[in-house]
Amino acid sequence: MAVKVPKDKTIDNTLAIFKDGYNFIPNRVQNHHLDVYETRVLGEKVALLSGIEGAELFYDRNRMNRSGALPTRVLKTLFGEGGIQTMDGDPHTHRKLLFMSLMTPESLQHLYEITTKNWAQFTKKWSKMKKVNLYDESRELLCRTACDWAGIPLNEKEVNKRTRDLSNMIDGFSAIGPKHIESRRARKRSEAWIEDLIIKVRNGEMEAEKGKAVYEMAMHRNVEGESLDARMAAIETLNVIRPLVAISKFLTFGAVALEEYPETRTRVSLDDEYLFMFTQEIRRFYPFVPFLGARVDHDFTWQEYLFKKDQLVLIDVYGINHDPRIWEKPDEFNPERFLNWDGGLFDLIPQGGGGYYKGHRCPGEWATIEVLQASFRYMTKHLGYEVPKQDYSYSLKKMPALPKSGFIMKNVHYK
Repeated sequence: MAVKVPKDKTIDNTLAIFKDGYNFIPNRVQNHHLDVYETRVLGEKVALLSGIEGAELFYDRNRMNRSGALPTRVLKTLFGEGGIQTMDGDPHTHRKLLFMSLMTPESLQHLYEITTKNWAQFTKKWSKMKKVNLYDESRELLCRTACDWAGIPLNEKEVNKRTRDLSNMIDGFSAIGPKHIESRRARKRSEAWIEDLIIKVRNGEMEAEKGKAVYEMAMHRNVEGESLDARMAAIETLNVIRPLVAISKFLTFGAVALEEYPETRTRVSLDDEYLFMFTQEIRRFYPFVPFLGARVDHDFTWQEYLFKKDQLVLIDVYGINHDPRIWEKPDEFNPERFLNWDGGLFDLIPQGGGGYYKGHRCPGEWATIEVLQASFRYMTKHLGYEVPKQDYSYSLKKMPALPKSGFIMKNVHYK
């Protein structure tokens, strides 16, 4: 007997995305016996996927494409038009190897050291401030870190502007009205800024170190052997630095976790293995990416559901990280769940799943982990501060999510 795939009965569920936020897909798929659910968004039939098997399907390059999957509003704010997130096949693999070439052990160690150096410098600054909003301050800290690591010169007069634009690109993709408009403007300004640097590197007007993102993007040749258009090289350079600013949210949630689970603090400061487990649990437990999209490559049937060519498919990123079939007591914060974790490609997917070199998993995931580990180690070992009464709560209806207080510190000092 054929299994009937559940589906929404309403004509369109676009508004439900904004109403349900991170729970848009979990509320539907995880209440049924299959990993697929049908709905309609902007008048289009959409397949929602969850679970490990759903993730495996979503990241199957023979069945799913990325071209045409992302809404224009996301491309014009968060990712940029024509970037690696929209590519498939050999061109994608070739471009992905460019990004992965930046993630050498030496480069990641340098990123750790840059992050730690900036924490020390900001500690001096914060010690003179009556009150510190960690979220606001960490965005600048991470902007400086990302630009230094990528080989992008950043003079003091432009730090606030660049930090603000990168932040607006991140926060405005899901917004409506003036906030979204400003996000688009921030994208245009940022692309123009980096494009100018790319041209200067190519013309020899600016020195750039081999192995740094700005140099590698400027000198990269595509699968046809042609140099990237200067604007495209700028978009891909931004795809290196923007995600590192975005993890200010993970960093802020990490500060909250250290307060709400104080038993973790000493172990994070001293134990490298526990530091890694704590970092992974921050990435699993707290909301970051709600879902990601793809397009069906060709007609096929999976779990009794007929996927039609070019149909939009959304994968349940947040829901998979909280799936009780995958994680024991998923709504409890427990770093030790990663003690014997096998590093699965489809269970922990806060920045996407699948393989690094040929798949669509975020190439910056290793850099994210490095920055977070450097930050949490510094916070627990060297940063002294008091925490006034504040509101740590966050709404899963707001995308991206953030603690309401932004995490306030006072009497900050080096210890």
